[in-house]
Amino acid sequence: MSQTEGFIGSESPTNMTEKTIDLDQHRGMAAQKATDLRRLLTEVEANEKALRLQQEELEAHLLAAPAANWREAAEKARYLLNLFAVSLAAEDPRRQKLIAAVIDDFERLARE
Repeated sequence: MSQTEGFIGSESPTNMTEKTIDLDQHRGMAAQKATDLRRLLTEVEANEKALRLQQEELEAHLLAAPAANWREAAEKARYLLNLFAVSLAAEDPRRQKLIAAVIDDFERLARE
């Protein structure tokens, strides 16, 4: 075998194949699980970052101008209530019922 055989640009045919190799199949289960976990964690972090950016954009929009009518005011209040609803302070079932009732009131009054 010559020194250039098998290299790209050599005049001799190469022993390479176009078929890709799935390296995950050649590792043990623990290594595969660790890799899957790292990939999933990276994806979750990217999604959280995208969500934070969207929330910042929405909040900037909500702050840009005062509500023009009751419906817009209700939408702003609904956003804040939903943020509060997922907080630890809102875990009390009575508060959950109150939040749901206020949001229902907003929806009902907006239709009138």
